[in-house]
Amino acid sequence: MSKFLYLISPEKITNHKIFLKKLELVFTSNIIKFFQLRMKNRKKEKIISIGKKIKKLTKKYKVNFIINDDPYIAKILNADGCHLGQQDMSITFAKKILKKNSIIGITCHNSKILASKAFANKASYVAFGAFYPTKTKKVKYRAKLSLIRWAKKNIKKPIVAIGGINQKNYEKILNAGANYIACSASIWKSEMKNPLTAVNMFKK
Repeated sequence: MSKFLYLISPEKITNHKIFLKKLELVFTSNIIKFFQLRMKNRKKEKIISIGKKIKKLTKKYKVNFIINDDPYIAKILNADGCHLGQQDMSITFAKKILKKNSIIGITCHNSKILASKAFANKASYVAFGAFYPTKTKKVKYRAKLSLIRWAKKNIKKPIVAIGGINQKNYEKILNAGANYIACSASIWKSEMKNPLTAVNMFKK
């Protein structure tokens, strides 16, 4: 089975031990290609502390470890790369900080122009969204499936779809041509007590 899930951490991780156990559990599903540590408004020390433990798990399960926003933390943790929003530093600058061949993904919202720019700057992947309403963050941009089809033809880079994607609507996204679906709330805030059950409901 191919790995097509791009799992994003909860913004707040209160109990590190419990979270790491859950994370290892979901990694056993063998469909997670990327794991992004996205802890907003947290001290760098806290992010680095849990990041070191996560790195051991991502290495064990061959999952790409991505840090949100901050190439400096990605470098300290020897992560596989970082994900940059449009308000973050440029890809060019991030490449100078990170090791060669690091993964650098770019948020492109619902814009062909931003996607074309990311492609020109040699981003590793482009991320579009939100495709559906989401509680994870305020939705400023709504993307359509036609954008994925356009990117598939014109942007020769992996496509990550994000925003409100869950076990009921993900197949439309994959069928439109997305390489990866990004999930957070549908796993961590799922009604299922066991996050592995929630992950296993995504079958390609």
